[in-house]
Amino acid sequence: MSFSSSSSIARRQLHSCAIQRSHIGKVPIAVPASVTLSLPPSSPSNLPPTSSSSQNQRIFSVTGPLGSASIPIPPSVILTPPSSTSPSISVSVRDPTVKTQRSVWGLTRTLISNAVTGVSTGFNLEVRLVGVGYRAAIEPIPPVFLELAKQRNPLSAESLPRERLNIKLGFAHPVLIDIPSDIKATVPAPTKIVLSGTDKQELGQFAATIRQWRKPEPYRGKGIFVGDETIKLKEIKKK
Repeated sequence: MSFSSSSSIARRQLHSCAIQRSHIGKVPIAVPASVTLSLPPSSPSNLPPTSSSSQNQRIFSVTGPLGSASIPIPPSVILTPPSSTSPSISVSVRDPTVKTQRSVWGLTRTLISNAVTGVSTGFNLEVRLVGVGYRAAIEPIPPVFLELAKQRNPLSAESLPRERLNIKLGFAHPVLIDIPSDIKATVPAPTKIVLSGTDKQELGQFAATIRQWRKPEPYRGKGIFVGDETIKLKEIKKK
């Protein structure tokens, strides 16, 4: 026991770099003039940071030329609105020494920043098809399938997808993927798909749905690549 404990201490001492914490939560968020904000009121100071009561729910809303977004704000987070001297939002917490408050500090700041960017300029994500015969096209969803979807859920008829991706990936059949109504997809080249939208998380999730049909393989470098994704090729073993 003494040997294992002393060896673990020695391994820890071999690290020459100190642990660095992210300070992204302290960075102000610039607000464009075309964006309108609705900041929630401050929560009581004696409220637990993990409280999830509906009475204590605080919602941050932002509206821009591309749409609107709402984000739940934890009770321990404090938002300072823009002023004439500083046209930006500042995010802080009541007690930075508390671990639960530090854990939501940077996350909340990132979510707010993504929402502001999404409703003002939007996000773009490129999907590349690498492989012989791989190609993609956009086509409208046949009316018969739209009618079936409306019958299943008539309340969400307006948000139903109207177009779908028709992708050839070497299978005996084409891969058909419905494009969500709040995501715009274009195909500037047969092997390139450009996705755009206001929700960065939803954009990445849809790209992951496309990628799962042909994940990049390391021997020939074929597959579906998202963004600037690359893969290190492996040497094929010869018999």
